[in-house]
Amino acid sequence: MGKAVETFRNYQDSSRQAIVHRHYNLMRQNQTVEFQNKMQQKWGSFSKAKMSIWEAFKALEDYVDSSDPDSSLPNLEHMLQTAESIRAAGHPDWFQLVGLLHDMGKIQFLWGDPVDGQEGTALGDQWALGGDTWVVGCQIPDTCVFPEFNKLNKDMTNPRYSTKLGMYQMQCGLKNLKFAWGHDEYLYQMLIHNKTKIPEEGLAMIRYHSCYPWHQKGEYRHFMTENDHVLLDWVLEFNKFDLYSKADARPDINELKPYYSSLIDKYCPGKLSW
Repeated sequence: MGKAVETFRNYQDSSRQAIVHRHYNLMRQNQTVEFQNKMQQKWGSFSKAKMSIWEAFKALEDYVDSSDPDSSLPNLEHMLQTAESIRAAGHPDWFQLVGLLHDMGKIQFLWGDPVDGQEGTALGDQWALGGDTWVVGCQIPDTCVFPEFNKLNKDMTNPRYSTKLGMYQMQCGLKNLKFAWGHDEYLYQMLIHNKTKIPEEGLAMIRYHSCYPWHQKGEYRHFMTENDHVLLDWVLEFNKFDLYSKADARPDINELKPYYSSLIDKYCPGKLSW
């Protein structure tokens, strides 16, 4: 049975409050332009491993997101919950596949360093793997969760990065912005690097689904192009399933695997570069 809608995204007094609070404190302190550039340099060559999607799922089986107040289930089970909800709603098969894949960027924990907030245990520091993202290189909005931590970010004392526009231009397009590094940005870039067949709308869901200040609070509209407004509708539709499919009922991985294998073979077959 699913949770009541009003109980999701509780950042006040959830059973995992201390872990989540620490996560966002560290994330807001450390996710700067300099750090994003460092992560881009480290991960952007996609030379860590060659794996199929199912091999990557196997590696993620025991990963639990320390930033999520809504679920303590392993990430693969949450991704299957999301995909199955999308499937039940009758959305296209690529949309269903995005539901299955959307958190796979957390696989960075296999090669990440604790100092960079990329530990793989539920109690480890994961501030460069999961959590709500924002745009680095401009003012961090107060609509972020835990806005009291914004002042801890050193970029907010840099005149180049601390204004509404920061280092960007009006209507420059979301694709030209730098986001706080995490699973979203990594997976988005990885799928493009591997020339997968997931359409632009699906890639937008993957890249932006954790940017709650944008899709839920109306931030960054001054950077958007006409096409970004179209993509926003798709991201909003996706997030209904990402968030509200979280429940305690555990999906049967073996039963669902044949169906999702057919989607993987259609859109992102074989061994991929990670």
